[in-house]
Amino acid sequence: MFSYMKQKPGFYREVAALATPIVLQNLITSSLNLVDTFMVGMLGEVPMAAVTLANVPLFVIQLFIFGVQSGSTVLFSQYWGKRDVESINRVFGVALYTVLAVASVMAVVLLAFPVEFLRFFGNQQEVIQEAVRYGRWAGMANVCNSVTCIYVSLYRSMEKPKLGMYILTSSMLVNTFLNWVLIFGKLGAPALGVEGAALATLTARVVELLIVLGHIRFSRSFQLRPRLMLLPGRDMVRRFLVYGGPVVFNETTWGLGASVFPTIMGHMEGSTEILAAYTVAGNVDKICMVVSFGLGATASIIIGREVGAGRPEQVRSMGLAMTTLAVLCGCGIGAVLLAFAHIIAPALVFPLFKMSARASSVAVMMMTVQAAIRPVRDCNSVAIVGVLRGGGDVKIATLIDTAPQWFVAIPAAVLLGSVLKVDILWVYLSMTLENVVKSFFGLRRVASGSWIRDLTRM
Repeated sequence: MFSYMKQKPGFYREVAALATPIVLQNLITSSLNLVDTFMVGMLGEVPMAAVTLANVPLFVIQLFIFGVQSGSTVLFSQYWGKRDVESINRVFGVALYTVLAVASVMAVVLLAFPVEFLRFFGNQQEVIQEAVRYGRWAGMANVCNSVTCIYVSLYRSMEKPKLGMYILTSSMLVNTFLNWVLIFGKLGAPALGVEGAALATLTARVVELLIVLGHIRFSRSFQLRPRLMLLPGRDMVRRFLVYGGPVVFNETTWGLGASVFPTIMGHMEGSTEILAAYTVAGNVDKICMVVSFGLGATASIIIGREVGAGRPEQVRSMGLAMTTLAVLCGCGIGAVLLAFAHIIAPALVFPLFKMSARASSVAVMMMTVQAAIRPVRDCNSVAIVGVLRGGGDVKIATLIDTAPQWFVAIPAAVLLGSVLKVDILWVYLSMTLENVVKSFFGLRRVASGSWIRDLTRM
């Protein structure tokens, strides 16, 4: 039954070599967010709720950037399989133009109309005012980070994933130190609270960008060609729209859908406590996702390379093997998360965030639900983001990833949270319905083998 787990010699060694730096990179990124949350949480529930509120639209932009990054990775890896350096440069140019344009628009909105814009996501004036102080700087940080993300995805697709780990390690160290200085007013600096957290993040993102620019200037492993980047050509723009566009649409649409959930919670009774709990549980969830994200990215790279190189024979069994690995990892991580939620967090974590009894109780509930659904979520992440996208099946992957969210989970959450006004437990449970539905369709698609497509031919 599991004969597909027997792969060619060196396959699992290659998976480990590629996945480990990517997992560490994602862990660093998630830890950076957790550091922000931890330090802001020490100021109280209102500042923590404010950061959550400001991050709702920023999360959508981050997912848009991730969508462009993922769409680029599909093309990067398949062109890398052909060793087509010219086309890789052109894809990089299209991706860079796209992320800079969208991230810049959001930054301008948060600078010019912050109060009016953030009122869409919450109704407590005290929280909105704090969110404005955070959002105006965090929006600019996204602009810098968008360049880093595309450059890191380029090197990751060429089977050089360690660069992102080094860049983001530097960023995390800068961000952590400046958080301590600017949030609490250390070393003679003013105590800026949530604004200090945003300024620390912006400075860290600028450091990332400077490292990237330095690497572009001095790297000898791969030379970017400015002429091809700046003038990628209509054919490559069309190719990116056809094959990368569905991925960008997927992540953006999914991000918009995900932003509906905290918006619903932001209008529920006791929203400050609920959002504070959601912030803590959400950051823990992101840390738990790093393994599946790493496996998904690795699957996309390996499968895309094999398809681009014209070696599709073993691709189907590779996809099944990677998906099974994700389920096994999800079971282990879910067990650890369950213990953390009920033993470690109440004793050590919640007191540090000065969380009320109600907020702590909600956070435990959320993490318990996350632990139960972890194997299914990890399976979906690798099957859809890694296997189907890497194999070129971008349109079906988009349908499987977004339809259950918009047609099952969101209507259920709106009905329960905004119409029937039930307890947060039932609203949060309804948010997990999408994973149950998409796992059924995702696994069937992976098993069929009909998802293997060479996108370098048009």
